[in-house]
Amino acid sequence: MSENCYEFELKPLPYGYDALEPYINAQTMQVHHDRLVKAYVEKLNAVLKDCPKLQGLTLDCMLRNKSALPPSVRTKIIDFGGGVSNHNFFFASLRPGRKGNAPIGELEKAINKQFGSFDVFQLKFKEKAMAVFGSGWLWLVKDCNGNLSLYETANQDSPLSAGYCPLIVIDVWEHAYFLQYINLRNEYIDNWFHVINWDRADCLYTGN
Repeated sequence: MSENCYEFELKPLPYGYDALEPYINAQTMQVHHDRLVKAYVEKLNAVLKDCPKLQGLTLDCMLRNKSALPPSVRTKIIDFGGGVSNHNFFFASLRPGRKGNAPIGELEKAINKQFGSFDVFQLKFKEKAMAVFGSGWLWLVKDCNGNLSLYETANQDSPLSAGYCPLIVIDVWEHAYFLQYINLRNEYIDNWFHVINWDRADCLYTGN
């Protein structure tokens, strides 16, 4: 059985808990990954335990085709499966901080074309991330034509369900930053820009 199908396991972080310091501290990463995401994995497996027809599907497949999911479990799969998928993407899209961290390659060109410059992109991204009310995410996505946009999802909804390809994402649920930044979401967003894995984002954009 593929590791991307039932029975799902908690994927290890691709770096140490303290690798993103001082921008995101070790305590935040450990609690975020080992407790919160672990709970999502366990709850998703519990839902799928009695759904043998879904056990051979990847999580991405289920989220891309959520209208085809059985109504009795659809909401739980969106909530728990989205929680697993979104967090796996979030953790994978980060890396130890770099001075002057910025987009590269074809994605850099696309951002400059779409937003005018990386500085303008940062301003617009932060503005939209600050405006997310309650629990949610802000993504940089591309559509089927390669066009970029900023896309907000609430709770654990996934951009996959809307047909987008995610490139980067910031988790703006309070659990993502409260242990370190308390209610200062603006500081968290500023520091998150230092730890974006732009190499990975460029590969996702180009399909390499």
